Amino acid sequence: MSRQPRSTDKTARPSGRSASALAVDDLRRLCAFLYQRTGMIFGESKRYYIERRVADRMAATGARSFPAYFSHVEADAGEVEHLINIFTVNETYFYREEHQLLCLGRSLLPGIVQHKKPGDLVRIWSVPCSTGEEPYSIAIWLLENWPLVDAYNIEIVGSDIDTQVLQDAAVGDYGTRALSRLPPDVVERYFEPTGDGQRRLIEDLRESVRFTRANLVDTASVAAQGRFDIVFCRNVLIYFDDASRLLAANNLYDALRPGGYICLGHTESMARISKRFDLRRFEDAIVYQRPGEGA
Repeated sequence: MSRQPRSTDKTARPSGRSASALAVDDLRRLCAFLYQRTGMIFGESKRYYIERRVADRMAATGARSFPAYFSHVEADAGEVEHLINIFTVNETYFYREEHQLLCLGRSLLPGIVQHKKPGDLVRIWSVPCSTGEEPYSIAIWLLENWPLVDAYNIEIVGSDIDTQVLQDAAVGDYGTRALSRLPPDVVERYFEPTGDGQRRLIEDLRESVRFTRANLVDTASVAAQGRFDIVFCRNVLIYFDDASRLLAANNLYDALRPGGYICLGHTESMARISKRFDLRRFEDAIVYQRPGEGA
């Protein structure tokens, strides 16, 4: 991966806000670039947030102006990856929206496995998965609460557009805040102290989840993941505009097997995005289903 050399002349390199202040056209250009590649909407209202992050990448690459930095972005796929990483939102913790985990065990999985035989594959997708708390929560919840967990071949995949969080997820180190919703006995069983105030998920659990890069507005990227019985896609569509939401919804529809379910964040509604899904009201949660008999 090529990198522009860092300048050693501190007087020549702009610093602070003056270095990263973007002209109106430059801001629009960057926001259009991010939108095209992520579906996320940025604009003038988030100028300070944008400029701070651009300043970090300009310093890292030695770029002395935004046009110089953007030329570097256009020429280096690795820098595109870094740029996208710094603009993703990664707020999460274990057992977030626990009612959906209850629904998973009490309603969704029973509906899925009625069309399968013992030993058959059940695929569950967490996208975006951030630093792994959500897919690992699914694995822990099933071990703790679903009596049939050993009767089927369960594959859990966690995907994100941010490559840095995928690396962090594979390591499996978490602090007190990430673990705060877990029962203390669960923390003791599945997380080992690392000596620096954090805990590391035990190896067996880390190996139970496979992590991949995926972009919800890139049809080929989603298709490469295969089809799933259940998808957790929470709190990402709120960052998209209508066109990106519809594209993501269509990609998610195609990623589901007939009869499969998708769980969204509590402020999100698939009914306002696409009519292709059936709304299903279960005891613990409202979810959306791809029509058709499960396979």
